[in-house]
Amino acid sequence: MEHIPVDPDFYLEIGANTALDFQSETTSLASSIAKGRFENGRRYQATKDEEYWGPSDEKQFEAFEIGHMVFLVLDHYQDNPLFRAPIKNLPKHILDIGTGQGSWAIDVADMYPSATVRGVDLFPPPVTWMPPNCIFEVDDVLREWTWREPFDFIHIRLMYGAFAPEGWDQLYKQAYAALEPGAWIEQMEFDVRVRSDDMTLKEEHQLSKWGNIFIRCAERAGRSLNIHETMRNSIEKAGFVEIHEKKSRVPLGAWPRDKLLKETGRLQWAHWNAALEGWAMWLLTHFGEPIPWTTEEVQVFLAKVRQELKDPHIHGYNWINRVWARKPTEGESSKERGY
Repeated sequence: MEHIPVDPDFYLEIGANTALDFQSETTSLASSIAKGRFENGRRYQATKDEEYWGPSDEKQFEAFEIGHMVFLVLDHYQDNPLFRAPIKNLPKHILDIGTGQGSWAIDVADMYPSATVRGVDLFPPPVTWMPPNCIFEVDDVLREWTWREPFDFIHIRLMYGAFAPEGWDQLYKQAYAALEPGAWIEQMEFDVRVRSDDMTLKEEHQLSKWGNIFIRCAERAGRSLNIHETMRNSIEKAGFVEIHEKKSRVPLGAWPRDKLLKETGRLQWAHWNAALEGWAMWLLTHFGEPIPWTTEEVQVFLAKVRQELKDPHIHGYNWINRVWARKPTEGESSKERGY
C-alpha cells in the first residue's frame, strides 16, 4: 500500500510538476485523484476500480464539516468531545481512517502537539492549513498497511457503506495488528433511519421511508449501511477487549425543548440539507428500486424530503452508536479472534 501524502498546495503542485515528474507513476495517480470521476454533477474518488457510493467534492466536504460540529456540540459536556477512548496522555501515533475533510484529525493534532496524527482517505481533503504534526494521505485501507510505527489510537467515523462485511473484518484485523498492546480503537456510526417517539413521523412521510430505501440499495450494492449494529461484535471478533458502547439520539431539526438538543438539531438539519444529494444520488441511480432511478426522479424525491425537513411538527431523530475497545496487553488473555 503506497501512501500518497497530501499538503495544502497539493492541487497547485500537480499543475507545476516538470515533464519528467509527470511521467512518474505517483504523479499520474495524484493527477487522477485530483480530477476524480464525475457523475450527475458530483465528483467521486478515482483510486479504486470498485466505485464508492459517496462523493468527494466541495458540497460533501461542507456536509462533513457540519457533521463534525454536530458531534462536538452533542458531546460538549465531555472533557474531551472528540473521542471517548482513554488513551494515554502522550500518544505518539494516531490514525484517523476515513478522515473526510480532516477536521477531526486537525483538532486531535492540536490537542496532542507531540503526536503524529495521520488522516487517510480515498480523496485528499480540501485543507488550506494544518498543524505540522498532522499528515493527510490518500490510500486504500483494505490494502496491506506499510506504516512502520505502531499506533496508540485508531479512529473511525461515519464509514457506513464503505465496505462489504469481509472488508470490515479485514480492516479490524489490520487495525488490531497495527496497534500497540494496550492501545485503543474507536468507531462512531449513524443509523440512517429516521424515527420519532411521538408518532409525528408518519408512514406516508418520505423521511419515514428514507432509511430502509437506502439500506436495501446498499445491500444490492454489496455493502451495508447497518454497520452501527454490527461493529461491536466485529471489533470483539478481531480480538479487542474492554469493549464499551454508547448510543445517543441526535434530533433532526430544532424541535427539542432542551437548549443543547435544540442547537444539535439545528446543526443536524443543516448537515442533512448539505448532504442529502450526496447520500442519495449514486445509490438511487445505480441500485434504486424497482429499477435504478433517473437523476430527475432523485431530485424530485429530495425536494419532498427537504420540504419535510422544514416541518417543525415532525419530531425526527437518528440513533448514533459509538464503540471503543482496547487491544490486550502482552500476556493478557483475550477471546479467540476467529481468523
